[in-house]
Amino acid sequence: MTETAKPATGGGMRVELELVRELARLLDETNLTEIEVHDGDRAIRVARGGTLAVTAGPAPATPAPPAPPPAPAETSAPPPSDHPGLVRSPMVGTAYLSPEPGAPPFVTVGKTVAKGDTLLIVEAMKVMNPITAPRAGTVKAVLVENEQPVEYDQPLVIVE
Repeated sequence: MTETAKPATGGGMRVELELVRELARLLDETNLTEIEVHDGDRAIRVARGGTLAVTAGPAPATPAPPAPPPAPAETSAPPPSDHPGLVRSPMVGTAYLSPEPGAPPFVTVGKTVAKGDTLLIVEAMKVMNPITAPRAGTVKAVLVENEQPVEYDQPLVIVE
C-alpha cells in the first residue's frame, strides 16, 4: 500500500510520501540541490535547504602529498567542449559504463562504434537511458567514470 498524505481540505492533491522519500534519496545519491517531477497536471519538487553545519574532526597524522602538476595540454587537439565528436549528457543522472555490475564496458578508448551503438547509460529516477553514438567512428575518450553523477550537457564521450 502506498503511503499518502491527505489534504487538509477537500479537493487537494494527494502526496505520495514514498515518492518524496525516493526523490530525497536521489538528491543524496547525486549531490543535486533540487529535483522536480511532473505527472500530468501535478508536480512534486524536493529541494535541499537550510544551512550547512561543519564539524571539526581530528587532524590527519601526516599531511597529504602535494598533487602532481597538471600535464601539458596538447595544442593540436581542440578542448573537449569544442570537439565536433563530443557526446553530451541529455539529462542529470548517474553514468554507467557497462550494462550491469561486473560486465565489460560498452565502449573503451580505441573501439570502433557504429551510429546508434550504446556508449553508456545515464540512470535518472530509476530509468536506464542509453546514450548512443550519433555517428560511426572511433572512441577517442571516455570523459566520465562508472557510477559518476553527471549534469545536463556534461561531456561524456568523444567519437571521431
